[in-house]
This record gives sequence, C-alpha cells and structure tokens, in this order.
Amino acid sequence: MGELKHESALAHVSEPANTSISLRELSDRGMIDLRGLASERKFLTAVKGVLGVDLPKQPRTSVAWGDIKILWLSVDQWLILCPRSRATALEAELRDALKSVHSLVVNVSDMRTVIRLEGEGCRETIMKGSSLDLIDSTYAPGCVRRMRFAEIAALLHVVEDTVIDVYVFRSYAQYTWDFLLKAARKGSEVRLFSGGS
Repeated sequence: MGELKHESALAHVSEPANTSISLRELSDRGMIDLRGLASERKFLTAVKGVLGVDLPKQPRTSVAWGDIKILWLSVDQWLILCPRSRATALEAELRDALKSVHSLVVNVSDMRTVIRLEGEGCRETIMKGSSLDLIDSTYAPGCVRRMRFAEIAALLHVVEDTVIDVYVFRSYAQYTWDFLLKAARKGSEVRLFSGGS
C-alpha cells in the first residue's frame, strides 16, 4: 500500500509576479484545535507543560514560544500553530497531558489554508474584501480576528505591521487566492491615510 502524501490546496499555483505585495501559501503549517476552560488551573498547567508558554486569555491576542504560536479564538478555544512535521506528536502530547481534564484536542492541519500577504499595502488589500478598519491601532502585531472576507468566513493574524496571515477553509482556498490576486494587482493599489488637522 502506498504512503499517504500531503498536498496543499494551492500546490498548483506559483508565486504571482504582477502584484503590489507578496502573496504565498504557508503549506508547512500544522494546526491543532484546543478547547478547555481557561478558568481551570489544571487545564492551563497541563497545556503550559507541553507547549512551554501560557495560553493567551485576552480576546484577539496571540503568543509565541520558539516554533509554537497560539491564537486566541474564543473564551474556551485556541488554535495552536507549529511546523506540520510536529503536529501529530504535539497533538499526542497534549492529549496525554489532558487525559484527566475536560478538554478537546484535534489535529486540524488539513482543515485550513493559510495565505500570507507581505509588504506595504497588505492591509489595504485585505480591506478590499472586508469591513475591518485595519489601519486602526488595535490591529497591531499579534492581533487575531475572525472576519468575513469576500463573503466567506476567515481568520486574520497580524504577524508584523506589513505581514498578515489569512486562514480560510481549504475548500475556499482557490477562491480566496483568486480574489487576492485581483485585489493586489499592480495598478489597483489603494493608499489610506488618517485625517489630520
């Protein structure tokens, strides 16, 4: 019997050349969905013992430790990011540490596609498909936000001022990629500014 081979949703696309910002898929990202009670000390301690860092408890925040990132999704849900090669082992470690704690740990690495936008204008490009005001100071590096993007559900993670990751369900990967190619096309740039006196 043959070996299972992972192929990302956008494996067939190449990095675009006619865009004002850089667009690429992050195909090597492992993702683990974690659910539990942030008020339960045993849960928090067990998770920190595996990941080496406290879970973020403030809405729309994230934390990082080495090659692990944790995104806050709701009061009882987090998305743990790691290299894809580590996801299965990390899921097993978390399950083992949490076996006597009310919780849920699921490897969802194949559920979402991650598209990285990088460069001056990445925020404006996203705003063409979303009602979020990404020039507001609340969207600083580390910010995480669920959003409606081009009429589909998406997750936004501000990595740096000019680097943003957009997570969409795998079945919408091609649609999102095509939308971003058009929104980021050279000549279609939109420059936003804050009003002054």
